[in-house]
Amino acid sequence: QVQLEESGGGLVQPGGSLRLSCAASGFTFSSYAINWYRQAPGKERELVAGITSAGGSTNYADPVKGRFTVSRNNAKNMVYLQMNSLKPEDTAVYYCNARSYIMGHDFWGQGTQVTVSS
Repeated sequence: QVQLEESGGGLVQPGGSLRLSCAASGFTFSSYAINWYRQAPGKERELVAGITSAGGSTNYADPVKGRFTVSRNNAKNMVYLQMNSLKPEDTAVYYCNARSYIMGHDFWGQGTQVTVSS
């Protein structure tokens, strides 16, 4: 069955770093673009970063540009989100999303909590 599983979240101080991982199974991972979303309490879910299926192109939301880096290893069915210079406003549940632009459907992970606080 299709599965996306995030890990690596936790509590970190402002200015610190975390690396989130997303492990995929049950579908042709290399055919899907991967996106990271986040949702803070009381806020709508927002796109944070994305990477194309072959890893040739990335995009980032303005609030994280220059601080976050998304990457993927298709041989391992893994996606990563390196988060540096973390700010309290980065606090949210982070979700891994696999998206097929051809078939027009998404797969979602369960999310991992990131808390940035002194």
